[in-house]
Amino acid sequence: MRDFTADTLNTKWCGDITYIPVGSTWLYLATVIDICSRRVVGWSIADHMRASLVTDAIEMAVSARGGEVDGVVFHTDRGAQYVSRAFVDVCRRHGIRRSMGRVGSSYDNALAESFFQGLKRELLHGRRWTSKAQARLELFRWMSYYNRRRRHSALGYLTPVEFEQRLTTSHTLSLAA
Repeated sequence: MRDFTADTLNTKWCGDITYIPVGSTWLYLATVIDICSRRVVGWSIADHMRASLVTDAIEMAVSARGGEVDGVVFHTDRGAQYVSRAFVDVCRRHGIRRSMGRVGSSYDNALAESFFQGLKRELLHGRRWTSKAQARLELFRWMSYYNRRRRHSALGYLTPVEFEQRLTTSHTLSLAA
């Protein structure tokens, strides 16, 4: 899937994993982003890269979207977590269709890669946490900022939350007409 556009919420999601340095160790962040609104609808932070890292992020996204995700296309790279039995089972249970990029092509998941570039530039650059608890808290705060306050040129300079509110209001008004 190289088409990173969607006109409707919950039709296309993308996801990936990044590393977060904490002292002499690492945390790992998995995200699920709704391509229509660029909203991070699910994420998971752990000190491991097992399949549960990505399945927890998917479960959060499904919950955030009220369970109405049947038919969503979820695009990822070909990381081991995304080809695991646990991930396949979670997607199947929720009716999520899996899509994967070509091996070694970051362009095939450009939106997720761009999100992590922004995270690293805006939050991580020059910062090194000494505690996992502090890193988790700061990541949580940044995700909230990203969804509720960070404006996107691709969304007409609205935040992801504002964009979704306008999209939902517009859809509701067109149904009422």
